[in-house]
Amino acid sequence: MTLSQQIITIGMVVFGTMLTRFLPFLFFPAGKTTPRYIQYLGKVLPSAVFGMLVIYCLKGINIFIGSHGIPEMLSIAFVVLLHLWKRQMLLSIAGGTICYMLLVQFVFV
Repeated sequence: MTLSQQIITIGMVVFGTMLTRFLPFLFFPAGKTTPRYIQYLGKVLPSAVFGMLVIYCLKGINIFIGSHGIPEMLSIAFVVLLHLWKRQMLLSIAGGTICYMLLVQFVFV
């Protein structure tokens, strides 16, 4: 890419980021009540995204070859236990990722 293309690309990324950050405040100002369907989406979307992430991560596992899905299942169990203990989604995701990477790098080589 040329320098002008790089500058335009960075500008578009900045514009897109700012647009997604500022639009909710324009559509839903502080003094106005948030519509019920937006509140509903705020409740259900995090769980839906997490569920889709789990399905995406497990779709290519074959229990009949390789490590038989053992590192994945151990990591899922670790995520569930960590989430039940601390109730912090970011910590659960990071902990499960670290657990999985350690298992596939050092245990199930």
